Amino acid sequence: MNIQEIKQRFGIIGTNEVLDRAIFKAMQVAPTDISVLVTGESGVGKEAIPKIIHHLSHRKHSPLIAVNCGAIPEGTIDSELFGHEKGSFTGATGARKGYFEEADNGTIFMDEVGELPLGTQVRLLRVLENGEIIRVGSSKSQKINVRIVGATNSDMLRGIEKNEFREDLYYRLNTVEINLPPLRDRKGDIHLLFRKFAQDFAQKYRVPGVRLSQEAVRVLEDYRWPGNIRQLRNLVEQLCVIENDKEIDAEVLRNYIPEIDRSNLPARMENPVSQGEFKTEREILYKVLFDMRSDISNLKNAVQSILKGGRLNETQESPEGTIIHHNSSAEADSLPTSIEKDNKTIANEETLDVESAEDPNGNLSLQDLEVEMIKRAIDKHRGRRKEAAEELGISERTLYRKIKQYNLG
Repeated sequence: MNIQEIKQRFGIIGTNEVLDRAIFKAMQVAPTDISVLVTGESGVGKEAIPKIIHHLSHRKHSPLIAVNCGAIPEGTIDSELFGHEKGSFTGATGARKGYFEEADNGTIFMDEVGELPLGTQVRLLRVLENGEIIRVGSSKSQKINVRIVGATNSDMLRGIEKNEFREDLYYRLNTVEINLPPLRDRKGDIHLLFRKFAQDFAQKYRVPGVRLSQEAVRVLEDYRWPGNIRQLRNLVEQLCVIENDKEIDAEVLRNYIPEIDRSNLPARMENPVSQGEFKTEREILYKVLFDMRSDISNLKNAVQSILKGGRLNETQESPEGTIIHHNSSAEADSLPTSIEKDNKTIANEETLDVESAEDPNGNLSLQDLEVEMIKRAIDKHRGRRKEAAEELGISERTLYRKIKQYNLG
């Protein structure tokens, strides 16, 4: 059988190259007994791969049993998978076969295999290595002949790093990995799938099939589809049942995808940005301008102290939170006259007052940028002002004063 015949037999819609590659790999490994791990996001149709593998293998006349590992409670999963003996636990009124015994000589599809408890992982590793199981409450092992196909939508390597999944089990399961692409990477297949689902639901509910306008097709293809094929199928079913007008335009379609305007925004980072890091060029610019404002203000304060003839021999904290060292009066007297005149000019120039400096083109003033940076730092650290002050490079006392000054509290 070729790939196109496999698609027709198992109802797979699409012409995507990555999808075709996944089907090809399933066809190649089917005649063997090696274990397979199917990866991909939730809703991409991972359950089709074990069906292909099983029905193209020499086990096709034996059972194919699908088990959702994430749906079985941790306290009973060993009994469900490997069986139990009578009296092995409360409620065990008789001996019972598990899924592995039921699938003997066939194939077992373990969906969400990454959710298995560590104790169960040890038992599964024994099956993969020796082809043996031990029922709960028994000390006797028994041989079974089962082909295992696992599937997961989680990052298995991250689970290994967190000691949530055994590394040896991962490599025994992942002899061959078959990855299915998300729907957003199969834009050319989205409308094909829509039409197939529309036809299926029209027959199921005995109603005319829904159709999309050209603009609606573009909306459909531009959406990110976080729920993948499952989400698309649910959308088509809603349209078939609810809409009387079967010609669906973009405006109607958007009503069924309320978050569509937010669908192309960057995803939230799993790990928070470390202190001092900024995620966008705009925030970097804010940080630079904020630091410039502090430097200018510190310089102005230092110059004013010198011109007033102050004798400050000790280290002080400037109003901006930066530690500065004031020159003695002797050092001030030694300054050249021309510099003194320039400094007086600087001290008296309103145009260099950083509290009101504004771009002639009407852009944000440095004060506005400072307010923006303070707000961002406080929001980022969820109101923890000490951490926000450290982020901004100023003292906590200075931050309190700024919050009061700008009415940010």
